[in-house]
Amino acid sequence: MTIERFQQSADKEKYVHSVFAAIAHRYDVLNTTLSFNQDKYWRRFAVGQAALPAGGKALDVCCGTAMLSLELARRAENATITGLDFCEEMLTIGRKNIAGSEHGEKIQLVQGNAMALPFADNTFDCATIGFALRNVPDIKQTIAEMRRVVKPGGRVVSLELAKPSAPVFKQLYYLYFEQVLPLLGKLGVGIEGPYRWLPESLKCFPHQSAICEYFTEVGLKQARYHELTGGIVAVHVGVK
Repeated sequence: MTIERFQQSADKEKYVHSVFAAIAHRYDVLNTTLSFNQDKYWRRFAVGQAALPAGGKALDVCCGTAMLSLELARRAENATITGLDFCEEMLTIGRKNIAGSEHGEKIQLVQGNAMALPFADNTFDCATIGFALRNVPDIKQTIAEMRRVVKPGGRVVSLELAKPSAPVFKQLYYLYFEQVLPLLGKLGVGIEGPYRWLPESLKCFPHQSAICEYFTEVGLKQARYHELTGGIVAVHVGVK
């Protein structure tokens, strides 16, 4: 099976689940280390774009270890955050992170599928997804589901790896991402496969401009994106 076909197959969902189950115990430490501590800045920026009001309700899709959920909870007073993920191992770490936070009482974690969200239409003031659009079998369906559960006027926000275009920086980035990062990841978790998936998953992931078009195609208005840290990540925003 080619990687293009794999990207949209049921096998992808099973494989991604196995990847995150294997690295859950080291996921947060490695994210911070391998991003040179930039992951915290990226999450803060994404949450700022979500514009969650005080007392509002947010959905964090593919919440993983709940780090983006926690950032949402820090930003909005008296907000209610629901984090959803399909991997129980990641949710287990997320519950530990929440239990150790003063904002944990604002967050509820549930197990579920990003492409069939178990919530009614027009439920949340915003919906976020962090570093997960690359991992779903159907990107557009996931964005459409996020739009469905957001109230009119609410925002859908994605934080994701992107494809930088600046000469020299682009070459250095891909050298690190494709050659160095998998080796560091192997050292961090003790197995090779999971951090080989990262560069593979980015190869067939659409450019940030194409993701912006997906936002528009599912009916989101004012679709736009912000490139951060030289374009190695992008934050997409759309309004219902």
